[in-house]
Amino acid sequence: MADPFQDVDAAGPEFIKTFADAMDMRQADPTMEAIVAEYLDQLTFASNTLTVEVGVGAGAVSRRVAARAAPGKVIGFEPSKGFVAEAKDRAQDHDNLSFAVADGAQLPLEDGVADHVIMHTVLTHVPDPAILIGEAQRVLKPYGQLVICDCDFSKGSFASFPNDPLESCAKTFAAEFVTDPFVVAKLRSLVNDAGFAERGFKFKSRIVSDGPQMLPWVSETGKMMVARGQIGEDLAAALVSEYQRRAALGQLYGYQVFASLIAAKA
Repeated sequence: MADPFQDVDAAGPEFIKTFADAMDMRQADPTMEAIVAEYLDQLTFASNTLTVEVGVGAGAVSRRVAARAAPGKVIGFEPSKGFVAEAKDRAQDHDNLSFAVADGAQLPLEDGVADHVIMHTVLTHVPDPAILIGEAQRVLKPYGQLVICDCDFSKGSFASFPNDPLESCAKTFAAEFVTDPFVVAKLRSLVNDAGFAERGFKFKSRIVSDGPQMLPWVSETGKMMVARGQIGEDLAAALVSEYQRRAALGQLYGYQVFASLIAAKA
C-alpha cells in the first residue's frame, strides 16, 4: 500500500477528518507543545517576518506558529485540498495566518523571501525529502532558518508484553502509512548536502498512556487489513476495543520519538 498521506484527498473525507482531529489531539499533548515551543524559541519574529510552513495538514502547528509570530505573516502550504479546507476552518481567529494548496516541492514563492521554513511531520511522507529541502533553500533569505521536526516511526511501539497484538498495529502503521520511517536518521546528511549550516539537533520521547491520540494507528490499520481480507471485522473492532480499554485504565503504552533539527541558509 502506498502511503495515503502522499494523496490525502484520494483517501477520502473520512480519512481527512479522522487525521485532522488526530493531529489536533497530538499537538495538544504537553510533550508536543513543548517540542514545538522549543524550536519556535530558536526563531526570531518581527512584524515584517514571513514564516512558511510546508505540509501543514489541518494546521495544528500552523496555529501555534501564527500565535508566536504575530503580527508577522505565516503562510501554510499543503497539497491536500481537504486538509486546507480543515485548516482554514480551524484557524479563523488568526488574522496573520493563511493557507494555500501547493506541493512542498514547488512553492508559489519567489526566491529568497522567507525568514523561516518549517516542516513538521512532513518528510517521512514524501518520496524524496531532498527536493523539499532544496525548495526551502530556494525560498529562504540568506541566513534564514529551516526547522524540521519529525517522528522516528521506526521506533514507534505499543508493546507492553511479548507478542502484544497492538504492536502489530504500530508496525503496520509504520510500514503502510509512512513513506520512509527512517527519515530522522538521515536528516543531518540531507540538510548538510543541501548547503545548510546545522544549528541544533534534538530528540524527545513521547509516551501516550491514555486518550485517543494514537487510536488511528489501530483503527486505520485495522480497516486496511479488513479491506485486504487479512483479518475479519470482529478482530479489527477488538483491537480498537483493546486500545480503548487500556487507555481508560491508564495502561496504554504508546511510544514515539520526535527529532527537531534547525539549520541556517548560508
